[in-house]
Amino acid sequence: MITLVARLAASAADARRGVVRLHPEVLDALGLRSWDAVTLTGARVTTALAAPGDGPPGQATVDDVTLSNAGLADGAGVVVAAAGVEPARRVLLTGSRLARAAVSPETLRQALIGKIVTRGDAVSLLPQDLEPAPGLDPVAARRSVSGALGGAWTTELLTVAAVEPPGAVAVRPSSVVGWLDGSSTADHGPAARPVAVSGAAARPAPPDPVAPAVDPAAAVAVADLVGNTDAARRLVEWLELSLDRPDLLARLGGSARLGVLVSGPEGVGKATLVRSVAAAVGARCVELDGPGVAALADAAQRVHDALADARSGGRTVLLVTDVDALLPAARSDSGARAGTVSPGLATLVLDALQAALGEPGVVLVATTSAPEAVDPRLRAPGLADRELGLALPDTATRAELLRRLLAAVPLAGDVDLAELAGRTPGFVVADLAAVRREAAVRAALRATDERDGSVTRHDLLDAVASVRPLSMSSSETLQTGGITLDEVGDMAEVKQALTEAVLWPLRYPDSFARLGVAAPRGVLVYGPPGCGKTFLLRALAGTGQLNVLSVKGAELLDKYVGESERAVRELFRRAADAAPALVFLDEIDALAPRRGQSADSGVADRVVAALLTELDGAEPLRDVVVVGATNRPELIDPALLRPGRLERLVYVPPPDGAARADILRAAARRTPLAGDVDLDALGAELEGYSAADCAAVLREAALTAMRESLDAAEVTAAHLAAARAAVPPSLDPAQLAALEAYASRRA
Repeated sequence: MITLVARLAASAADARRGVVRLHPEVLDALGLRSWDAVTLTGARVTTALAAPGDGPPGQATVDDVTLSNAGLADGAGVVVAAAGVEPARRVLLTGSRLARAAVSPETLRQALIGKIVTRGDAVSLLPQDLEPAPGLDPVAARRSVSGALGGAWTTELLTVAAVEPPGAVAVRPSSVVGWLDGSSTADHGPAARPVAVSGAAARPAPPDPVAPAVDPAAAVAVADLVGNTDAARRLVEWLELSLDRPDLLARLGGSARLGVLVSGPEGVGKATLVRSVAAAVGARCVELDGPGVAALADAAQRVHDALADARSGGRTVLLVTDVDALLPAARSDSGARAGTVSPGLATLVLDALQAALGEPGVVLVATTSAPEAVDPRLRAPGLADRELGLALPDTATRAELLRRLLAAVPLAGDVDLAELAGRTPGFVVADLAAVRREAAVRAALRATDERDGSVTRHDLLDAVASVRPLSMSSSETLQTGGITLDEVGDMAEVKQALTEAVLWPLRYPDSFARLGVAAPRGVLVYGPPGCGKTFLLRALAGTGQLNVLSVKGAELLDKYVGESERAVRELFRRAADAAPALVFLDEIDALAPRRGQSADSGVADRVVAALLTELDGAEPLRDVVVVGATNRPELIDPALLRPGRLERLVYVPPPDGAARADILRAAARRTPLAGDVDLDALGAELEGYSAADCAAVLREAALTAMRESLDAAEVTAAHLAAARAAVPPSLDPAQLAALEAYASRRA
């Protein structure tokens, strides 16, 4: 195995294909040929296909999905080793409702042939056509997937839920591929039924997008809707008035027509709430699955059939789930998905819903996790003109949800549900159920007797670390790698300032309220390049057990009018959904430059205005702290740095001699050093070197030892001296002086 620097692939050809590019010398050192499998070890272990690259020997160029699967940040160290891979007998996946409804198991297999997958990995539907595997027709695979998902097929990510045999497997034409708890390519004929991973009993195929009325006896009682009881009672009141007392409403000048839009983070229990309320008022619940219907060729007929069933008589609640897929806004948060629904179909659906609400005893309830992506015509008076919002569960609610979810699970004596609830910020009930399943798998793998065994604290904590909350996007999640501020050497003042500005507002809001002061909204971390600003933020997130949304400044800029501002609003909405959360804006000088000085048709100015509004607008941020990082603080718009916005400025200076020695020791934890190596003396000699430079010196020393002999067992002082000569300091004295002058002015 070899430790390299992971770099994000710039080539679009490698994007989302599970490929890592290595220097030919590294391939030879590992005994690999082109397109052999390798393991990548970061915060977690994943597998990819290795191909020759033109980068330096000490670098591994990794595509975006593989980088995320390994739990790595761009520029982090990664351990690369040859991998043993077996042909896959069975691969089961999970994905969005749209993907599950639209993509057949055969199409899934076509898209995955030739890829190496591991349980828990994210995988794209882009065929591995750089070196097509036997049995793969890339053109046919692309045509099948794009025909099923439309333009969304290039961005759709699936999660590998189970593989057989365990470990890393290669998908072959003979592999059985399918959806978890759904159909697979092994099913043939109407009598075939897929088998769920979690048990041996056969389960029925996925439901039709237009579901029959839900049996009220199967619904959850309103009193058992932990965290959503108040919202459920309000909806019960609305339904009872509309269904039982229409004459009273008419006499008072109201209307018995009732349409409600229920919004909330994905997985929070919106559909479950509606079913429970319908059962509580004695009404039928006819469901229409928005993504499933939108993906069908006969979508108009399906909508017509559902509305005919709702109007067939009796008290009926028409439940349209994920209505943003069926009635998307003109430019929603997923333009590709919006393109799958024609304007004519949207108008037809709206007219049909309007007519259905005219029938006595029919109530419309639509659910969405992206209310801004819904066609605004749905909210017109006479349709879904009432709104009900569901919030993320707080710590006490999560503890109660865990208590109920784990009530029938044998738990070890060291399990503390309050501790577990505190470690799951941003988790909804669906996430907590996933934690239960993952912990059960870990406990079962450890158990030696089917009658014994229990779920331990470590099983649950490991499961929490492996489950990504539904409210967090994999591309935006900052991987902490399990590090905390205690593992950051030196910088005591910097760590204290960040703790006060970021962790205290989220941990001790009562203290701020008791003293009658508002908590800081944001922090600007600035300093020379390579001095550990991003590393500090990763450690801060690991210490506070926070959800972190990480975005590089330039990623939010878009050439289309209004899209950049929308991206800023979406970022902060997702942060509010995942609260307590930290929004990390890396290279914020590219996102919020001084207004009036750019030549980009005003895009940057409008983005700055949107950012200022989100930070200090009419709707205050709650349980969200914003942290920006830059090495050019003088370029940032001054309005962003006033009190109430990024009001705390924290300077991260270059490391001194003692800090450089600590950095060298941390970087050399897995590197065998000879007895003549004195890291304290080396740290004192590396004046002007940043933290990244110090780590680069150690990597270069290891490569120097490998150049002398691929069987080298240790790094000597001579290797370090040669590496120091080959790696000059990257700190610019002029820039460093300017930053120190800026810090002294702000002090």
